Amino acid sequence: MANKQLFKSGKGRLLPQAKAKNQAGGIAYAFGPKHALAQFAATGTLSATFYASAESQLEQLIGFAAQVSPEFLAKTAIYMRQQGFMKDSPALLVALLSTKDARLTRLVFPRVIDNAKMLRNFVQILRSGVLGRKSLGTMPKALVRGFLDAKSDLALFRDSVGNDPSLADVIKMVHPKPTSPARSALYGYLLNKPHDASLLPAEVQAFEAFKAAPKGAKLVPDVPFQMLTALPLGKREWQAIARRAGWQMTRMNLNTFLRHGVFENSELAHTVAKRLGNPALVAKARVFPYQLLMAYKAAGAELPAVIREALQDAMEHATQTVPTFAQRVVVLPDVSGSMRSPVTGYRKGATSAATCVDVAALIASVVLRNHKDARVLPFEHRVVDIQLNPRDSVMTNAQKLAAVGGGGTSLSAPLEKLNRERAQADLVIYVSDNESWVDNKRRGATELLRQWEQFKQKSPAAKLVCIDLLPYGTTQAMDRDDILNVGGFSDQVFKVIRAFAEGNLGAEHWVGEIEKVSLELN
Repeated sequence: MANKQLFKSGKGRLLPQAKAKNQAGGIAYAFGPKHALAQFAATGTLSATFYASAESQLEQLIGFAAQVSPEFLAKTAIYMRQQGFMKDSPALLVALLSTKDARLTRLVFPRVIDNAKMLRNFVQILRSGVLGRKSLGTMPKALVRGFLDAKSDLALFRDSVGNDPSLADVIKMVHPKPTSPARSALYGYLLNKPHDASLLPAEVQAFEAFKAAPKGAKLVPDVPFQMLTALPLGKREWQAIARRAGWQMTRMNLNTFLRHGVFENSELAHTVAKRLGNPALVAKARVFPYQLLMAYKAAGAELPAVIREALQDAMEHATQTVPTFAQRVVVLPDVSGSMRSPVTGYRKGATSAATCVDVAALIASVVLRNHKDARVLPFEHRVVDIQLNPRDSVMTNAQKLAAVGGGGTSLSAPLEKLNRERAQADLVIYVSDNESWVDNKRRGATELLRQWEQFKQKSPAAKLVCIDLLPYGTTQAMDRDDILNVGGFSDQVFKVIRAFAEGNLGAEHWVGEIEKVSLELN
């Protein structure tokens, strides 16, 4: 008789064997090319992470792009720019598309390359040689010229902030033809060539007059903040800048304003606070909640209390648009050591203070705020015991969660705990880098998938969501009717989760949503 222990019958479906290895050395399931491309585009900023270098990410992304159709490449670029609010990866995808399909590139370009920063990214990528060429080529040059021609003189002047390449560098590359004497004068000004200064926009003339005037002799011109910071400015000038700054610039420069005496004027401090806490401005800025968390954490202790409170108000406004789920919810934020990696990667001189664990903690706190009976089980190699109050602010709970953990990674640990408790739920949400290794098996299915099958015996209608924060290309549980893998950290992730929880996603779940993107001009 066959060995009963070896061949004993088990409940549930036959689980697929995990044939891939993740970056940490654990067994895993590899994504197909479409999902892998989407995951890299949604989470990759082409900077080094805990496990992978920027170069390896770029190589993998280009490799996945080569395995999908130009149409899917185009749709992914549009989705990641318009829904995921990414910058680097959509520009790279359009640059890749320009080497494959000219017609699609012309359709996609204006929907993805929608501001000067994106334009510079696109040009920089093509000129770098990583795609096999160092010149823009006829068609990309025409698209860049079209971008420039569509801008007003004032808009181009305001877009001239930034380097590597600068807008002047771009102009030199594509040689746009001025459509008016005023445009000819502006190009001359930007290229530092002879020009008729009287034809420049009034704002440009005011800026040049301000630079030439003695300190404090002129009013601060209404120009982009970055144009002024290299100039010798006093408290009066800094207060003028703060008074009319945009929402994002205000958020990013609170400590700078503090150093330059802006908040010594209490009336101005309240004006800035009112701006930060304005729900309409928060929505218009399309701010990621984690950016607000970082601003709050970075805020100096000397900042007026009204400013710190305004950041908390802004966080509450930013998270009010997060969809709610009608089911019993469990959120499992990964707080292991690898989650201390910056969520946008390591980048010399520009590494984000926001780590993956900050984002995971924030997502868990947002769900808890909207679902006061939700369970939150942070985990590393085991579940970390922590008590959260759903009545506390999102900021407070996010900081509590981000402060715990730091060990190895076992994604199955919280599910194992739930199974021991014979707990039930309708929706289980992981927020992780998916680099599980403590619960590694030599072969067969991943331990996470084994534990999920056991959990389903008590909650047969339950659904599992794995939110991936970094581009590594594997998962611990592949997509199926009850499992969704989605990458990124924009609000769009929550919308996809709700559609999945309500049974409104079609085949391939998240990839299916990208496939729905229309390639026709709006």
